[in-house]
Amino acid sequence: MIIAGTISAAIAALLIWLIWTIGAKSQQPRLRENNVLPEGAYETITFENGGSVLQGWLLHPAVYSVTDNLERNDPAEKPAKQPLVIVAHGWGSNRSRVLRYTKPLLEAGFTVFMYDARSHGDSDPIKAPSALMFRADIEAAVAVVRTLPDIDSNRIAVLGHSLGGFGTVLAIGRGLPVRAVVTDSMPIRFETMLKAELKRKNIPFFPLGYLIPAIWLLRAGISRDEYKEAQIPLVLTANEEGRQVPMLMIHAKEDPYIPCGDLRELALQGRVDALFVEGNGHSQSEQDPAFWGRVIPFLTEKLAKAQA
Repeated sequence: MIIAGTISAAIAALLIWLIWTIGAKSQQPRLRENNVLPEGAYETITFENGGSVLQGWLLHPAVYSVTDNLERNDPAEKPAKQPLVIVAHGWGSNRSRVLRYTKPLLEAGFTVFMYDARSHGDSDPIKAPSALMFRADIEAAVAVVRTLPDIDSNRIAVLGHSLGGFGTVLAIGRGLPVRAVVTDSMPIRFETMLKAELKRKNIPFFPLGYLIPAIWLLRAGISRDEYKEAQIPLVLTANEEGRQVPMLMIHAKEDPYIPCGDLRELALQGRVDALFVEGNGHSQSEQDPAFWGRVIPFLTEKLAKAQA
């Protein structure tokens, strides 16, 4: 009897350890090196958040922003401060992998800032990355670019891919001081992200999908109340009733990693301005001409100097 009880306790302890190990492993994003550098003029900018150092690039357009319509007769006249678009990458990505967005933005005259979130690229790692980490990192990124001398702090927008968009929208609920947000292939629910990550790591959703979220929250120090408040529909409601930051949400119709169904539901409810583009990948929406056909006019309008 005692032996049987001991064996049962050992098996239970082993299962708990195994589930905890799987949960911890699934919470560490794949680390990718920044093996591609920007073309044209750029500078490296570092900043801190939560005791960690983050690495970023500031990319300069070849011409002044079309939103300013600058006509300088005096060559010594100081250029007007410029509008800026922050590009925020997603889970398991880095700033090199979102360079694909920069050419059209630079050609439109926008300065671009991109950075590695913590535990990604060249930025410092942390023990337990999470969606709320992405929220905190975009808040820190906005804070640092607002201090740059050539940037108009009243004309900043964010283009966030996947979890970079998710963290940005969550930050809007906390008053992120930006004029507009574009999301690309963004998950709407935590459950969608969890299913996608477990699928990528070949881990069965049942029963781990019901156990791992608790491990993620515990390791990241996120309370249940924080988790319940960090929901996209709640943020959208707060935005509608408050600052009303313009948002354009884009998703590829055949995205196999983060399906577009959740966004379609919000669009049918009239909650968001949504665009569905052609594509069967998670990182190729910008290849559809319809993407930039909407994004550039949207950003140009929302970051126009007359509105500052």
